[in-house]
Amino acid sequence: MRLYEKEIIIPVTKNHQDLLAFLEASINSDLKGNEIPVRLAITKTDNQHYHVEVGLLCSEGPEKLPLNESIFRFNHRKLENTEKFNAVLLIPTGINADLGGHSGDGGPLSRLMATVCDTLITHPNVVNAADVNELPDNGLYVEGSVISRLLMGTVGLQKVRSNRVALIMDDHEVRDISEHTINSASTARAAFGLDCPIVVKVTDKIGMYAEYSDSSGCAVGRIDNLENLIDVLKEHRDKFDAVALASTIKVPKSYHKDYFLKEMTNPWGGVEAMLTHSISSIFNVPSAHAPMMESLEILNLSVGVVEPRKAAEAVSVTYLHCVFKGLHRSPRIIDDDALFDYSNVISASDVSCLIIPDGCVGLPTLAALEQGIPVIAVRENKNLMKNNLEDLPFAPGKLFIVDNYLEAIGVMQAIKAGVALETVRRPLAGTNVYPELREEIIDNIIKLRAR
Repeated sequence: MRLYEKEIIIPVTKNHQDLLAFLEASINSDLKGNEIPVRLAITKTDNQHYHVEVGLLCSEGPEKLPLNESIFRFNHRKLENTEKFNAVLLIPTGINADLGGHSGDGGPLSRLMATVCDTLITHPNVVNAADVNELPDNGLYVEGSVISRLLMGTVGLQKVRSNRVALIMDDHEVRDISEHTINSASTARAAFGLDCPIVVKVTDKIGMYAEYSDSSGCAVGRIDNLENLIDVLKEHRDKFDAVALASTIKVPKSYHKDYFLKEMTNPWGGVEAMLTHSISSIFNVPSAHAPMMESLEILNLSVGVVEPRKAAEAVSVTYLHCVFKGLHRSPRIIDDDALFDYSNVISASDVSCLIIPDGCVGLPTLAALEQGIPVIAVRENKNLMKNNLEDLPFAPGKLFIVDNYLEAIGVMQAIKAGVALETVRRPLAGTNVYPELREEIIDNIIKLRAR
């Protein structure tokens, strides 16, 4: 089995109506019988087309593809539960976001946003910083595809006290690198009490290759021989509640230094997201990945004092501790909607808002649009996506475009308090009175007809 990215150019539908269903039909009509979508992003919208990058799982033989549910499956939430205020903070992987696009540099933001929420739901790209993971106490560490499924209304999240976390790692040719990886698991067990019942060294490895999209410049990639990893996980399925993955990712040798010394999109994140999207969807468990060093030469590479956003990666050996810390209490994935009403399960009905960098359109944004979940888009977090969210058919009061995350927190507080934003800005517009408004409309129609 292989994972890879494909760009599909789709004609724009009128007024962007029913966009989720339209994209599903258009993408499925373009695929072969042995391809299944696992991830998608609209990287650019112009007057004529959506430029869609789709991550595909492909069978290369007679084996049945292991995904039983379409990523487009959607259940409309019947109501919004307003007893608690739960927010989703999303910074997509591989889009070179100014904030949150490097090594866990969205961590301070997650801690700040968590102070105005009952629960903050976020994903590894925001808080994973090699040996550091400062997920707030009321934060939930949720893999990206699971966030999509949550907003699509097909799964809920149940908080847990802890998970049994299996480590599946490459049996690296360099013994020191394998030993560092095992020592990372031991550190997590000894230092914060991680339950790691099994470490599996895989000799029949998958092949991970980081690439950049020719059209958007986003980090993407491909994965070969995925069935090798799936077989290992099936063999040990009864031993874990969450899975940490450590394997090498092939990139041009120059990337290892260029990433620290030049301005470039993190090349590893895109292919990591493709892997974890697939594993979490197939096994319905939390998952996260840390890249293994390719060689001792790269491990010992001297890069000097680097930009602060990338510094965590410059001082780590395995990048694994953030993964263990996040997976330790990552919520259980509940796919039985009969359980969504339980008090300790968060479903789409319990999501109060979604916060994204401006221009980002993927399944979470489209799901929020369909569910009537308010979306707060932040201009200051510049990235590679080229979409105008104001063109999408959001209901009134469901899209807020703000300059920065500090302003976004103000909008969150206003939504939580039930205060209309225009009432705390000046000048305050006059109150619309129906008969007067009606007469004004009629007058305008008469004037237009007279022309």
